[in-house]
Amino acid sequence: MADYEDGTPVTTSYQDVREHLQQQQYRWVITGVAGFIGSNLLQCLLELGQRVVGLDSFLTGHRHNLEQVRDTVGPEAWRRFELIEGDIRDVSACNRACAGADFVLHQAALGSVTRSLHEPLLCNDINIGGCLNVLEAARLAGARRIVYAASSASYGDHPALPKQEALIGKPLSPYALTKYVNELYADVYARCYASECIGLRYFNVFGPRQDPAGAYAAVIPQWIAAMIGRRRLVINGDGETSRDFCYVANAVQANLLAALTDRKDAVNQVYNVALNERTSLNELYLMLHGLLVEHYPHLRDYQPEYGEFRAGDVRHSQADISKASELLGYAPTHDLRRGLRQALRWYMAYLGG
Repeated sequence: MADYEDGTPVTTSYQDVREHLQQQQYRWVITGVAGFIGSNLLQCLLELGQRVVGLDSFLTGHRHNLEQVRDTVGPEAWRRFELIEGDIRDVSACNRACAGADFVLHQAALGSVTRSLHEPLLCNDINIGGCLNVLEAARLAGARRIVYAASSASYGDHPALPKQEALIGKPLSPYALTKYVNELYADVYARCYASECIGLRYFNVFGPRQDPAGAYAAVIPQWIAAMIGRRRLVINGDGETSRDFCYVANAVQANLLAALTDRKDAVNQVYNVALNERTSLNELYLMLHGLLVEHYPHLRDYQPEYGEFRAGDVRHSQADISKASELLGYAPTHDLRRGLRQALRWYMAYLGG
């Protein structure tokens, strides 16, 4: 790990963090461990020799995600994992999970803008009430630091691009509101209880184990499944809506850097986690089609359809990642194309292609 020399904080690189974890074991808590990002965090930490307690209600997470991690890391590493089947809305489950924790990675949430419009009360209960339970459980347990999943949805209707952490607008959905409230609660816990909290505003994270099924599936797995399965693919609006798509390995890196940074000025902050790139839905479709058509000849004549714009969506999104780069040492290892190639290998195997 980086040291303080002459009182000056030194940014720690991701390789430094990984080497440190291979030599020093901690107790980590991952809420939402059976979810897409949570299971990728679990795999990385177990491969680095860490002990992990996972909390999940399986409302949106999947047991098969944990089974895949188990099969990947092997039995010895898997013995360092403890699963608590419980809900973050349950105070006792949060307290049990956080007991003895060094670091808490809070990933559990009801993570869909569309679902939040359909079920605002459930979204509020899980994303706000649940987050508060985790913050309090971590505080009572004496955890060193809480890293929580924030969201680019917090930028709301602010028009500026790229998005900078200090400039946000009004929320455009219940989901966006709940994720901003998480940031406010984390700031209050830092001020009132001296908790160390770092929020990571994810921008359209994708990768292996992201669920392609269901009404609330994210665009990349949904489109991959549609193309492989020869099903209808609908692009919302005119296809010129743009996003900053971020491969999950970059999000894992950001979590570990945030948990272990020695820089005091890096703590109790929020950070964008993305690439500082903007890709339209039309461009994304062409990229996915080009990567898949060599494996699936039926895609040669495949064409998408266009539908209505989706309620609650922002038109364009792109992250300024300079703050995370400067204070955390965040340096994405996967651009969009490399990330898609990695993800597609998993989806082709998972979907039987």
